[in-house]
Amino acid sequence: MAHSVSRQTVGGPVEPGGPGMPAPGGAVGGPPATARRRGPTPTARRQRRAAFLFLAPACVMVAIYVVWPILSTIRLSFFNWDGMTEPSFVGLANYIELFQTPTFYTALKNNLIWLVLFLLAPPMGLAVALYLNQAVAGIRIVKSLFFAPFVLSGVVVGLIFSWFYDPTFGLLAVILGHGVPVLGDPRYATLGIVFAALWPQTAYCMILYLTGLTSLNAEQIEAARMEGAKGWSMLWHVILPQLRPTTFMAIVVTIIGALRSFDLISVMTGGGPFESSTVLAYYMYDQAIKYYRIGYSAAVAVVLFGIMLVYIVYHLRRMLRAEQ
Repeated sequence: MAHSVSRQTVGGPVEPGGPGMPAPGGAVGGPPATARRRGPTPTARRQRRAAFLFLAPACVMVAIYVVWPILSTIRLSFFNWDGMTEPSFVGLANYIELFQTPTFYTALKNNLIWLVLFLLAPPMGLAVALYLNQAVAGIRIVKSLFFAPFVLSGVVVGLIFSWFYDPTFGLLAVILGHGVPVLGDPRYATLGIVFAALWPQTAYCMILYLTGLTSLNAEQIEAARMEGAKGWSMLWHVILPQLRPTTFMAIVVTIIGALRSFDLISVMTGGGPFESSTVLAYYMYDQAIKYYRIGYSAAVAVVLFGIMLVYIVYHLRRMLRAEQ
């Protein structure tokens, strides 16, 4: 009799599987416990294993050629080493000497000048890309002319502008009517090199923006035109928001290029005159190759890496906040 009496609640009989009744697997009102504890399916495990296998070579390469050199450089910055004898631990002596050297502050100031003026490349690249993003006759030839500086070597660009600035036979002397020793004057040397570097950097930003312009949402642009948007209003409110990822990439690449500038300085001035055009990257090379101060050079590299990291993280956080 006890087994034939159904369980009652205040509101009436409780149906099997309903709220308050044990489910077939032992859980109240939920799926069986075995179903909850069941792991991923064999297909999911195979896909996860395949993803790890595809990522493993790239992770190994990054670890060997990026992470390990960074950690080795940080470690080396605490040693005094000429590249041949046994390294000797000196602690923070390299950093203390670095922050007490006037050349370091000259290089840091020149890096800031590079950074400020080099940020002209993204807007100039955008302007050129907007001009070239037209379907007119002969536009491919014009695009190739603007694209040419990007494929030129930094050494070639440096030689071209060295001849351009030459006060005896350079084109600048012909235009002005008299020679100006741009690369021989401490006041103008850094500005002359930055102007030369802007030529290929603008071409690179132009390529990025041309690629971004091909992926614009045509429906948004058409809707904005129907609302009467055109010109600057169209550019600011419709096109630029869609180009935000491209702008972020252009700014990050430009900042990295400004902070690691080396080849044009080496070709055009060699850090002179009187170390007035040197930057941190060239100062690091100078100390390591000419004076065999590998540990001190590593300290310069760590400081340069820290500056790059601060700028990149700052702009990355800004972009992420804007996306959210």
